[in-house]
Amino acid sequence: MTPHQLTPDKDAIALLPPFERLGLDRITLVNTGDQAHAAFEQLVMMQAWGFDTESKPTFKVGEASDGPHVLQLATSERAWVFQLHEPECRAVAADLLAHAGITKAGFGLGDDRRRIIHKLGIEPEGILELNTVFRERGYRKDMGVKGAVAVLFNQRFQKSKKAATSNWANVRLSESQLVYAANDAYAAIRVWKALNVAA
Repeated sequence: MTPHQLTPDKDAIALLPPFERLGLDRITLVNTGDQAHAAFEQLVMMQAWGFDTESKPTFKVGEASDGPHVLQLATSERAWVFQLHEPECRAVAADLLAHAGITKAGFGLGDDRRRIIHKLGIEPEGILELNTVFRERGYRKDMGVKGAVAVLFNQRFQKSKKAATSNWANVRLSESQLVYAANDAYAAIRVWKALNVAA
């Protein structure tokens, strides 16, 4: 039986040194067909990606989201942020997510998966919910990216509430949105790699 492992609390995480995030020089914004095909060529060479999506928040009761509006995929070197309002970007993003044989690792992916099936019309292949891996290793509560980064790297993953609740359907994404989106996926691939090494 796997021994019960403790997840660090918010106060303990707040004391840790910051996780080194990707800067804009290692983030590629993808919002044209040419950019999407170039990203595809690089991404399909990989064994795994960190994976996440962003959707414009809904604030009214009963309001349905038409997200995801942004898909982010990352390797341990860089991240690609796809804007899904552009038809060719959306088509390439769908091809990438339906691509078998590549692990797409992330946190809290149930909602992302449902929205992807609805919006892109494909069943994503190779989705790995990292919370499940932590549960198998004895962590009882959902880890999330902050807890995982604290446990594996002894570092604090910073998430901007302002960026999280910003309008992801905007045609022009801000620098803070790009950094936020890219690093969610980047942290996931770093966690996946660390878990695989420790397996």
